[in-house]
Amino acid sequence: MSLWARAQQLPPESLQKVRAVYGEHFPIEVRHCLATWIENRIWTPEPEEQQRFFVEELVQEIHTHTELMLSPEMFVTKMKLIEAAKLFRMQYSHAPHELYTYMRRCLALEMEVIQSAMGTPYIAQPQTERKYSELITGLQTVRQKVNMASEEIRSLQANIESFSLQYHECLKNKGHINYLQQSGPMTNERRELEACLRVQIEEMERKLNALVAQINQSQMELVDHMKENITNLRQLQSQVLDEELIKWKREQQLSGNGVPMQSNLNTIQEWCELLADLIWSTRQQVSNVARINSKTIAELRQAHLAEMLDDMSKQVTSLLSTLVTSTFVIEKQPPQVMKTNTRFTATVRLLVGGQLNVHMTPPRVTVVIISEQQAQLLLKSDTQSGRGKQPVECGDILNNSGCMEYQPTSRQLSVSFRNMQLRKIKRAEKKGTESVMDEKLTLLFQSEFNVGGGELVFQVWTLSLPVVVIVHGNQEPHGWATVTWDNAFSPPGRVPFAVPDKVSWGQLAETLRIKFCSATGGDLSEDNLRFLAEKIFSLPLNSMELNSMTVSWTQFCKDALPERNFTFWEWFYMVVKVTRDYLRTLWCDRLIMGFIQKKQAEEMLAKCPPGTFLLRFSDSELGGITIAWVGEANEVFSLQPFTSRDLMLRSLADRILDLAQLQFLYPNVAKDDVFSKYYTKPENEMLKNGYVKPVLVTTLPPYMSASPAYAHSPDSHRNTPSVHSSYFSAATPAQTESTFMDSDLFEQIRAFEPDGFEDFDFYGGNVAMK
Repeated sequence: MSLWARAQQLPPESLQKVRAVYGEHFPIEVRHCLATWIENRIWTPEPEEQQRFFVEELVQEIHTHTELMLSPEMFVTKMKLIEAAKLFRMQYSHAPHELYTYMRRCLALEMEVIQSAMGTPYIAQPQTERKYSELITGLQTVRQKVNMASEEIRSLQANIESFSLQYHECLKNKGHINYLQQSGPMTNERRELEACLRVQIEEMERKLNALVAQINQSQMELVDHMKENITNLRQLQSQVLDEELIKWKREQQLSGNGVPMQSNLNTIQEWCELLADLIWSTRQQVSNVARINSKTIAELRQAHLAEMLDDMSKQVTSLLSTLVTSTFVIEKQPPQVMKTNTRFTATVRLLVGGQLNVHMTPPRVTVVIISEQQAQLLLKSDTQSGRGKQPVECGDILNNSGCMEYQPTSRQLSVSFRNMQLRKIKRAEKKGTESVMDEKLTLLFQSEFNVGGGELVFQVWTLSLPVVVIVHGNQEPHGWATVTWDNAFSPPGRVPFAVPDKVSWGQLAETLRIKFCSATGGDLSEDNLRFLAEKIFSLPLNSMELNSMTVSWTQFCKDALPERNFTFWEWFYMVVKVTRDYLRTLWCDRLIMGFIQKKQAEEMLAKCPPGTFLLRFSDSELGGITIAWVGEANEVFSLQPFTSRDLMLRSLADRILDLAQLQFLYPNVAKDDVFSKYYTKPENEMLKNGYVKPVLVTTLPPYMSASPAYAHSPDSHRNTPSVHSSYFSAATPAQTESTFMDSDLFEQIRAFEPDGFEDFDFYGGNVAMK
């Protein structure tokens, strides 16, 4: 991402600081329109000798850029750029190094503002920037050649008109000679006139023959130039559509897993608009030359020229068709895990809509949901013989139609569906061990565009990323497993929606790391990833062994973990959720060890003084976090895991504060030094209704306070003591957690926060997120 693209994403106050970097003598419009050229040109320091051409090069670049600003909305910006070019030439022609130095200083200040606002250093990507610069240069070169072709057409038209005048003058003289010969006896005067006319005719025919040769040569050169332009446009269009736009779509898919997007759709739109303008201009040139050739006199017509122009017309129209159909994109994807009877949104956009004036006849877009098989048939029929029959819908979507609207300021033609809702779904037949959460569907967006006042009509469609449809919240984890695997590992140019059944552990580890980091804000270490590998493979592994291991889809989310009734993905998914919702700040401050086996935690704590504790994710409880600590007799205990249901009632930091037995966070940090900023401040004032608000306090059972030797685990399968915690209220006797969940106090809290409790589904003794 360029420096300027990064600057445009800053919050308003920081963006204003960037705006202040440039004074009146350097318009911000120049920085915006020439961002790529400026950064490429002066990113690396140059000797002063090379800087002496900087002003002229900058002025030339401004003029080249203004030539591409053809839309009326860009008129004011175009004028500002032209004025800026005059200003630079007037003020800095004698001292170009001053302007060069000033620009370098401005970029440095920009970078400081960006780093200060985002907290991360900006790293230039010279290879990417160079690639973009080459693309812009290529488009500008073709623009110049297209303009030259227009001049050649005007010159050809003028020559043909001149030929026509001279040709008819020559015919007139020949007719005059015939009249002299047939109108009466030849006198000396008539003979002299006839001789004079014959001399004129010979001179005219000589000039006409030369003009014919010149016109024929001009026609062939013009055709060659237009062929060259079409070839260059095809290459540039391939670079934009097959590389940059495909790259953007891939980044959009990976962003579903939490990968930050680097490409900018607005930049791609600018390239596509330039292509659309150049292709349309070339198409008009081919049509003009064909029209000129068809209307000219027979002596100037070349038999093969009409065929060549017809073929070129088909080629350039095909380029335009590809551009229009390929730039109909889904800017905002619908949710990939879609729940029936739940509102969802999506936005589609035509990148060349403004340039081709498609909005003059506002197109209507419709949305239907189709199966994976229907998507395959649609793609196959479109590839082989154009659009086939309408695909069979497998669901009913409300509010699935809308007109595209044009925004002049952003030059965007788009439509946002804000209130779609999937009412019902028709499932495909399941095979083997497949579940409904394995089934991938897609939303089909369709429309029809008129270009050139109805001269061309394009039927366009595009498919959303795969979606998984669920009807209940407890299906969400498996639905996200399907989506996450597809987003991460789908090959380019695949048949919808093929994905590999196995991937390397390294690929999966990176996916899990990104997923966790984007949700919680904190990264996973190499030790954390090794722990996850050992969990999914159910055996200890070293780095060399991990590099050669592969993970299958069934290992990822189908097979239950040893001695558990849930899969690896279900366990990981719930850890991510509880961390995101309740433990985010503690994790980012590295107060949670988290990914560590129970036995390893006990071995570490056994060497520490009493009162030392650590926090780890439970192996047995989905979305659970437990506290392991050293008792008075150097025995290690583990508190029954807290889940989202518990942490909703009282935060983990407050629970640690409640337990006096917990003194030092492993290895030897006083708990108040690191947890105090997360403690809830006590409320001394009464509530508005005059009541005193009760406070929940976490305590250990009475037998724990006397001698830990008497403690025993309520779970006979655990190899170390596991202790229940209890709640005490400032106004009520001590309660166990189970009795508290049935108490009037719990119902009161639930009444205050009904939305939070709707996120949970209590079934089978386990807690699952809806």
